[in-house]
Amino acid sequence: MTVSTARPATTSFPALGTTAVLVVADPDRTAPARQVLEQELAAIDLACSRFRPDSELSRANAAGGSPVTVGPLFAQALDAALRAAELTDGAVDPTVGPALAALGYDRTFASVRPEDVRPAALVPPAGWRTVEWDPAVRRLRLPAGTGLDLGATAKALAADRAAERAARAAGCGVLVSLGGDLSTSGRAPLDGWQVEIADDHAASSPRSGPTVVVRSGGLATSGTSVRTWRRGGRALHHIVDPATGDVPPPVWRTVSVAAASCVDANAASTAAIVLGEQALAWLRDAALPARLVRVDGSVTTLCGWPAEGARP
Repeated sequence: MTVSTARPATTSFPALGTTAVLVVADPDRTAPARQVLEQELAAIDLACSRFRPDSELSRANAAGGSPVTVGPLFAQALDAALRAAELTDGAVDPTVGPALAALGYDRTFASVRPEDVRPAALVPPAGWRTVEWDPAVRRLRLPAGTGLDLGATAKALAADRAAERAARAAGCGVLVSLGGDLSTSGRAPLDGWQVEIADDHAASSPRSGPTVVVRSGGLATSGTSVRTWRRGGRALHHIVDPATGDVPPPVWRTVSVAAASCVDANAASTAAIVLGEQALAWLRDAALPARLVRVDGSVTTLCGWPAEGARP
């Protein structure tokens, strides 16, 4: 996902294994907005990284069934992940950590072997309902052998938090995009935030996609064509079906969803990849504007998402 604007200032930099994009309506207020964004990214990484031994998530996963007390940011990220699991009937599940590791995503993506002759193992997740969580005292207990991966919802939460804080710090409208997870806060430009949808937001020559106007809330794109690797002759990616511990059958290449927040948009776009054909009815029932691209490139739009070729 790339952001194109005429007057606001845009800056980008690597973060969380992806690209952070910051767009500020008043170019003179970029510095305080970027400072806030960098703070939020550092905080969410320390709280929720599956690949940092000093993160709170790593500490919780290593507790071996013993309870741990977590900090406020991790608690907010866990609340968001459990809420996403509930809203999607478990299609998005934070206990997929061991399943991802068994498929080969057991280190930062930059370090994952692109090709491994060993077959991938299938480890069905324990399920989000096995997580014992007391938000009043921020006490968490995971059954032994269970591991969390807050992944996508934590990144979306970081986008929401950063956009809100950056808009206050800058005193103007702000857009934050983290690898396809986009959040806005404050007053948008008169012509809105112009957002181009693409399969790979970081590609040097991204495949041309439609441009939509975002005026508030969040937008997320989930896909199966960017974070990919092969194991035992199989093509794998980072979205796991919690029912099987395997990647879902290939139906959608990318799914983009608009919602009131980036967290909600991300939960819906990820769930749609897992749900396959059932995603169409599920998104209609949720009344969420969405664009779904099949693996053959054909496009379906729902619930007010602009038709292909429509001018923003």
